[in-house]
Amino acid sequence: MQPQSLQLSGIRKGFGADDVLKEIDLSVRPGEFLSLVGMSGCGKSTLLRIMAGLETPDSGTVSIGSRDVTNVDPSDRDLAMVFQSYALYPHMSVRQNIATPLRMRNLSLGARLPLIGRMTAKASVLSKIDAAVNEAADVLQIGHLLDRKPAQLSGGQRQRVALARALVRSPAAFLMDEPLSNLDAKLRAHMREELSGLHRRLGATFIYVTHDQIEAMTMSDRIALMSSGRIEQLGTPDELYQQPATVTVARFIGTPSINLLPVEIDASGRVMALGRPLGVSVPARYAGPAMLGIRAEDLRPAAGGFAVKVLRSETYGADRYVTGHLADDQAVCIVMRQAAGDPIAVNGEGLSHLVFPEQRAHLFGADGNRIETTVPARIAI
Repeated sequence: MQPQSLQLSGIRKGFGADDVLKEIDLSVRPGEFLSLVGMSGCGKSTLLRIMAGLETPDSGTVSIGSRDVTNVDPSDRDLAMVFQSYALYPHMSVRQNIATPLRMRNLSLGARLPLIGRMTAKASVLSKIDAAVNEAADVLQIGHLLDRKPAQLSGGQRQRVALARALVRSPAAFLMDEPLSNLDAKLRAHMREELSGLHRRLGATFIYVTHDQIEAMTMSDRIALMSSGRIEQLGTPDELYQQPATVTVARFIGTPSINLLPVEIDASGRVMALGRPLGVSVPARYAGPAMLGIRAEDLRPAAGGFAVKVLRSETYGADRYVTGHLADDQAVCIVMRQAAGDPIAVNGEGLSHLVFPEQRAHLFGADGNRIETTVPARIAI
């Protein structure tokens, strides 16, 4: 099966008085790994269920390739879904679990019965099903588990079985709803690598729902970051990190979270913080309150600027996370590399000054949307 595109146009969905999805337009390219990411309740799982046909939109259309599937049953959409709970049949072996979608598709009701099925089903069909199961098991390296029951498997092994069951269908696209959230941190990291490798080998279309920004950033070709039933920004991981379109995107993407400092844009378009210009300017029409976003790793101690009182200092290998307050009690977090000559911050001490590269500043207006800035060679704060 060739990878297919998937298009959503004008999708709206409400439950009672709550509008869960608000005019969603989204186009997923053939063979793309696209992640839907956002906080719980933003609508990402509902959107995935609408793609799968498990929910019906109040308005809008869903298309797979050139085919409108808005009112098509889930079983006829040729999509494979992998759930958070794995949804394996506990009484079946791994082999039987993986084979289930093929048996449902290719065998009659009588041929699926456990006792007489082998006698009534065509040997050629059963042979093809067995071959597809073995191939999927080999791809996911679970061939040695085929005769076990789900209760005898670890969480990572169960997840591989769920992926294999989706893989045997050769679907137009894979839909995945937080499939790694039940795994521990080390296993999640390993499974991220496996999923990325599987996507590269298959060249299939993957649509992946997660609230974990690390999963989205490390595996995706593009990310659709959702908030309150809308797509805040659609782009590559680098685009969302380097050029966040809104304050919501800037806050969500990045660890530690971006520093957001209240500033004022004066009538001439200069950006002012604590009564002094920062050297960032914008068109005068943006005059008024705004927010300046600075990534933690872009802040460095240097001469000039505002004093910072250190509240907490934590070491993470080569990095040092230092949390402190500016003079007006505005919280700020910086990351310092523990290289030779770097000042070592200690709790209760003051860092005299902080600076950051001018091209790394992110300015957001009162409406939360990004404002493009003009800056000099360097800014000190």
